[in-house]
Amino acid sequence: MLTIKSYAIAMVSPFVPPASRLPRWLLASVALVAVGAIPVAALLAQNGPSASFTVAETGRGYGSLQAAVDAIGDREGTVVIAPGNWNECAVQREGVVHFRAAEAGRSLLGGKACEGKAALVLRGRGASVEGLVFADLAVEDGNGAGIRLEEGPLRVSQSWFRDSQQGILTANGVDSELVVDKSTFTRLGTCEHSGGCAHSIYAGDYGSVTVTRTRFEQGTGGHYLKSRAARIVVEDCSFDDANGNGTNYLIDLPNGGNGVIRGNWFVQGRDKENWSTMIAIGAEGARYSSDGLIIAENDARLAPGLTRNPSFVADWTGDALVIENNRLGPNISPFESR
Repeated sequence: MLTIKSYAIAMVSPFVPPASRLPRWLLASVALVAVGAIPVAALLAQNGPSASFTVAETGRGYGSLQAAVDAIGDREGTVVIAPGNWNECAVQREGVVHFRAAEAGRSLLGGKACEGKAALVLRGRGASVEGLVFADLAVEDGNGAGIRLEEGPLRVSQSWFRDSQQGILTANGVDSELVVDKSTFTRLGTCEHSGGCAHSIYAGDYGSVTVTRTRFEQGTGGHYLKSRAARIVVEDCSFDDANGNGTNYLIDLPNGGNGVIRGNWFVQGRDKENWSTMIAIGAEGARYSSDGLIIAENDARLAPGLTRNPSFVADWTGDALVIENNRLGPNISPFESR
């Protein structure tokens, strides 16, 4: 059963909102990304090995990221990463580790994946990541990620994932959560490997997934956000597919799920593997009920010059979704049951 309380269609063709409509966090994010686009090594020379990776609680510096993580062990601690372009990766096997850039946007982990997985492989009791840049991660199976989350809760903020096969990839963890805030995902995703597609964010059955005040752009395959979690929250984000290449859905909830998708900005671009819908619910079988899933107060449109007719939401579950007050551009239908 579908409940559509109301919707509005905005006959506005430009897909970039004027500065007056952009939230302050997004303007700040754009400024951060502009700084991050400058090669980090050119911004600031690397510090000496002893200052590269510092455990904040002890003040001791380490010559490798892994050594700093191992020094924390099963305790809780913070690794502060100096400005620089670091060809480093680390595996967290225990404890609670907070990874923090000394200066947001100027500490880059790039080109090296531990265990053939990611720059950070996390399977301790919990972790957080703040202000880091992850770039140029590729591995043989096509799932090279900035972060591979295998166990424990994770909070990511003010970080940039770019030019890799995947941004964040999780295992299953029904009692845990992933939270992403004020971050950017650029030129991510691929469907060129036999193991299936990689995505900007791909969350397994991981309890709950919350993504807020975050930008997705210029995807290179797969979906921008794919989550198999029982609960999803996506608020105040932008999904700009105008310059995407071979992408699919903007949001994919393949096993259903409850929660809210509200206050986001969606643009569907020209180069799509699948353009039939922007948000897909339950396309791979409804493991979780989507009754009461709220999709509201979003802005969705096509890039200029496109004349196709996608749906904003496509649903395979038959559950009672709440779809209301979305502003849709020309040729976009509000809902399709499949």
